[in-house]
Amino acid sequence: MARKLAVIGAGLMGSGIAQVAAQAGWEVVLRDVTDEALGRGTDGIKASYDKFVSKGKLAAEDAEAALARITPTTDLDAAADADVVVEAVFEKLEVKHEIFRALDKLVREDTVLASNTSAIPITKIAAATEHPERVVGVHFFSPVPMMRLVELVRGYKTSDETLATAREFAESVGKTCIVVNRDVAGFVTTRLISALVVEATKLYESGVATAEDIDLACKLGFGHAMGPLATADLTGVDILLHATSNIYTESQDEKFAPPELMRRMVDAGDIGRKSGQGFYRY
Repeated sequence: MARKLAVIGAGLMGSGIAQVAAQAGWEVVLRDVTDEALGRGTDGIKASYDKFVSKGKLAAEDAEAALARITPTTDLDAAADADVVVEAVFEKLEVKHEIFRALDKLVREDTVLASNTSAIPITKIAAATEHPERVVGVHFFSPVPMMRLVELVRGYKTSDETLATAREFAESVGKTCIVVNRDVAGFVTTRLISALVVEATKLYESGVATAEDIDLACKLGFGHAMGPLATADLTGVDILLHATSNIYTESQDEKFAPPELMRRMVDAGDIGRKSGQGFYRY
């Protein structure tokens, strides 16, 4: 199994992916555009390792060795000899296109180019490259060190070899994979949570039940760890509005049309935990 990984983007997702890969023995290059972003990313990784050490879930020397396997850099060329590259930058197609175009010219022919996108079709991202068959979706969940699921997404031209390498990579860092065989907007998980959040918001908006009771119904009735409205607050109402809008634009399926309340909340800045107010007050 190939053992050198390049992660593009040192935000919450990118640093989390770098963290689990380094802990699993991969040599990791973590790339972002500024030293400040890299500093925040590596500080977050170190703090997370320290937490695992203090809880007795990771030996101190293993944490130290894992940290030593991560090389932060602002130079995209550092990804040139990677076996797998995972892009985890802002959810904007133009930004991803720019990165994939550059990577396509930079890396070896057998290198797998993966995107951690949660909603943009992989086929659209792969279209910026000369080798769309080696582009695949590898969608991790937040927080990466805790969440076991990875969604592998097959673009229109993704090869079986690429998918197999992506699965080997995800499983090697301790994740369990599901495969999305048709590249639909929102894949499997974002579509499910979006449909649930949209319906929960409509029930709340029209006064059918309180946010607390809607969430309680999903927790006790369906065994969900967290209700849909609390999940929206945790993820960010703005992020979910963006995701549901994307899926609605692509599919024209009414069940993904974002309710007016979600738009008003975002307009007002009530976007969940990060603003102190969403469906709940924090």
